Amino acid sequence: MTTTPHTLVLTGTGKVGSRVLARLAAAEVPARSGSRSGRPPFDWENRDTWRPALDGITSVYIAYYPDLAVPGAAEVVEEFAGLAVANGARRLVLLSGRGETEAERSELAIRKAGAEWTILRSSWFSQNFSESFMLDSLLAGDLALPVDGRVLEPFVDADDLAEIAVAALTGDGHAGELYELTGPRLLSFGDAVAEISEATGREIRYTPVTSEEYSTALAGQGVPSDAIGLLTYLFDEVLDGRNASLTDGVERALGRAPRDFTDHVRAAAAAGVWRV
Repeated sequence: MTTTPHTLVLTGTGKVGSRVLARLAAAEVPARSGSRSGRPPFDWENRDTWRPALDGITSVYIAYYPDLAVPGAAEVVEEFAGLAVANGARRLVLLSGRGETEAERSELAIRKAGAEWTILRSSWFSQNFSESFMLDSLLAGDLALPVDGRVLEPFVDADDLAEIAVAALTGDGHAGELYELTGPRLLSFGDAVAEISEATGREIRYTPVTSEEYSTALAGQGVPSDAIGLLTYLFDEVLDGRNASLTDGVERALGRAPRDFTDHVRAAAAAGVWRV
């Protein structure tokens, strides 16, 4: 079997990208991590790194950093996709965001790139509570976010996303599919925190705050202003209830029900993720 990578996984160190790489490795599919630490390195902000990373590549998992919602993302994704196809890529799999108008512009760019395409339009990850910026607040016992306690979200498991991405990168039957991906239940952020609190045996609260209060708190922690702007945009514009519905995307892609948020919480709690 050849050991030359023919699959490129962008943001290979991210929550989904790292899982995609692990599954490809387990299936003995040669793959290359598209990240600043990759060999060769890949950086969305440095176009000189794009072509070397695409050398010999026929399938690409595309996840844009920091997010498809940022201004200009669609144009960058369109340019990269065009270069990938010109260099021999025949299959493109895009990680997109559910309810994000800007992300849909990138989806259109992928559709028009001239290769087989699959779009994974994802809800918020369950792993955002255990592997992301919310972890420190949960460890401190109080998660404060600018999301109304009545807003519901169908949190989706990053392992489901990775499994679908690998299937689309390596198998048949997924070309031309737009999978809108959710978990099997709707939960509020308060519901999610309550489940974490119960699983850990710790008192953890959820506190809704205003966008201004949230921005001020992040600035006080030294978070860069562009990151603050992106987070407040996502909370204000995307987590407004527009995604409070379930889809059959995971079942269509994998032939099974999506993983439940409770399953993730129990596994993460058992692993000591939220242990102080």
